[in-house]
Amino acid sequence: MFLALRELKHAKLRFFMIGMILVLISWLVFILSGLGNGLSSLSASAFKNMDANYVVFEEGARHSMLRSVISEDVSEELKNQKHVNDVAPMGSRTAVVLKENATSDDEKIDVSLLGINPGTFLEPEVIEGNPLTKGKDKEVIVNNVLQNKGIKLGDTLEIEGSTEVIKVVGFVKDQSFNHLPAIFMTMDLWRSIHFAAPGSDMGINNPVNAIMLQGENIIPEDIDQSVDGIETTTKQEAINGLPGYTAENGTIMMMLTFLLAISAVVITVFFYVITLQKSNQFGIMKAIGASNSFLGRAVISQVFILAVISIGLGVLLTYGTAAILPEAMPFALDPMLVFIYAFVLLVVSVLSTLLSVRKITKIDPLQAIGRVE
Repeated sequence: MFLALRELKHAKLRFFMIGMILVLISWLVFILSGLGNGLSSLSASAFKNMDANYVVFEEGARHSMLRSVISEDVSEELKNQKHVNDVAPMGSRTAVVLKENATSDDEKIDVSLLGINPGTFLEPEVIEGNPLTKGKDKEVIVNNVLQNKGIKLGDTLEIEGSTEVIKVVGFVKDQSFNHLPAIFMTMDLWRSIHFAAPGSDMGINNPVNAIMLQGENIIPEDIDQSVDGIETTTKQEAINGLPGYTAENGTIMMMLTFLLAISAVVITVFFYVITLQKSNQFGIMKAIGASNSFLGRAVISQVFILAVISIGLGVLLTYGTAAILPEAMPFALDPMLVFIYAFVLLVVSVLSTLLSVRKITKIDPLQAIGRVE
């Protein structure tokens, strides 16, 4: 470590330039991580935040809310299944809402309408106002981002293409679905909107899109065999079935993977070139008794110190960037993800020195001493 610190102090400019490259790479990794997490939250935060473990769809729906229509009456049969603690139905659809008596199309807002039964484990916690109430079907709770659109408690909203008028009685936080702010309403109101057209319910009694299950160690295959016409899956598989979710996350992960690979190559090349330039110095040190392990630890220590400082600066720059980004941008920093990517960057940086360490072990002291610069 002593040798590593002395050299870092001696060749400030050289290591400053390498450090800046590491800072920029780590900054970009964390920014992409935040964008990926933000898009993921925008796509499925309402689904992710629900306190459910499994989801029951119509058989053949391929884990998709859009393709699934089953009867809420199945809930009682599901509740009697082994390891199932509680069940709750859910419905979803996209819609356009606007304030009642609005005069401009600019006031129209795209939203996701989510039907739930009040008081179930699917109902999110209200941060302002009141929760849903049984018997008050026209009352809804909405994502607080709609406050930026001028929506306030007590406002009444019209649903385009429907005669229904809803009243905002509460706000919830971090509740989006299919990249749109969520509006939670009673299941009866949701049905009256979603199945307004005659025959659209396909003759199913009390239709819903899915039924959420609470319980550990549930075996989906056993439930599917016990109840006709359904398919049971984990909540994560249901989230992966949301439109665009897998493609978005796959794209971000591919970009992060390439970025980590590029950072490994850049660091490897830089330190390998530096090792080649210093081969005579390493040779002299080996001639006077320095071991390969001592020199190898010195190189690894240099990269470790440089990486820790650079990644730390990258984290600070990322949080600074997050503070000035507009609220409309889907950006969400998860501290755990930041820690994981910082650790991965540190490991990649240290491992990238292995080629340099291998080169040091092959340096012949006699040849290095006799070498002319």
